[in-house]
Amino acid sequence: MLRQTLLFLSAQPRLRHWAETSALAGPLTRRFVAGTTLDDVIRVCTEINGQGIATSLDHLGENVTSAAEAGESRDQALKGLTRIADQRLNSTVSIKLTQFGLDLGTDLCLDNVAPLVERARDIGTRVEIDMESTVYTDRTLEIVTALHQRFGCVRAVIQAYLRRSEADIRLLSEAGIPVRLCKGAYNEDASVAYPEKVQVDENYLRLARLLLEIGNDPALATHDDRMVAAGKGHPADKFEYQMLYGVRRDLQRRLVAEGYRLRLYVPYGDAWYPYFMRRLAERPANLLFLAKSLFRN
Repeated sequence: MLRQTLLFLSAQPRLRHWAETSALAGPLTRRFVAGTTLDDVIRVCTEINGQGIATSLDHLGENVTSAAEAGESRDQALKGLTRIADQRLNSTVSIKLTQFGLDLGTDLCLDNVAPLVERARDIGTRVEIDMESTVYTDRTLEIVTALHQRFGCVRAVIQAYLRRSEADIRLLSEAGIPVRLCKGAYNEDASVAYPEKVQVDENYLRLARLLLEIGNDPALATHDDRMVAAGKGHPADKFEYQMLYGVRRDLQRRLVAEGYRLRLYVPYGDAWYPYFMRRLAERPANLLFLAKSLFRN
C-alpha cells in the first residue's frame, strides 16, 4: 500500500512543481541526486571512478511536450558525452525516450537519440535506454533495435515485474543487444505485471539466470542481496552489477572488493521529483533514511 501511494504521488504535477521549487530540495535529494548541473555530476562521477566504480550519467526528466524541449534534452546529453570524453571518464549515459520526444512521435524521438548513440560509439562508450511504463515498451524496444542495427553501443532495460520480460530478453539477446535487468518502478496493472513482491523477486532471479546464460554483456541492476547472489560464481568480466547513486553503499564497496564490475546510475538536474519518489517506493530503507535526515535537519 505504501509503495502504491508513493508511486501515485510521483505522478502528481502540482506536488511535483511544489517539491522541485522548494528550498527543502537540496537536503532532501542530495543522497540520491548528484546535483542540478553538469559540473555537479561530472565532479561526482570523477570521485566514483576513483573508487574503481563505473558510472552512467542521467539528466533527469521525462514526458516533454514540445520538439524544442526534446532538442534541449538531446543537446544536454551530447554535452554530457563530450565531458565524458574530455575527462576520460568510465561512464555511459542513461536516457528516457519520453524526454527525447517519444510522446510526439517515434521518428522525432529517433532523430534526437541517434546523434547521441553515434557520438557514444565514436568515443567508445554506450547509451543505456531506460524502460518506462508499459505504454512505451514496444516503441522503446523498436527504437533500441533500430539504433543497435545502425550503431551498436546501446543497452536496453528490461523490467522483471512485467510478465512479458522473458520473451523480450530472448529476442534482444538473439539480436546481440545488451540488457540491463531491473525490477521495475512504475504502477502497472496486474494483467501485465506481477503484483506481489515475492513474484517479482522470483521472476528477477529466473531472468537473471537466463541473461547470464544467453545475454551479451548483461547488467544486473539490484540492491537486493538475494538478487546479487545470482551473479556470484559467474566470471566477473562477463557481466556487471548496476546500482543507484546513494543506495546500498555497503554492498557497493563489498562487490568492488570482491573484484566484480559495478556501475552507478548517477542522476542530476532540476526535474528530480518523479525519480526521487520512485526510489522511495522501491525500498523501505530509503524512506527510513529520508525520515532520519529530516529529523536531523
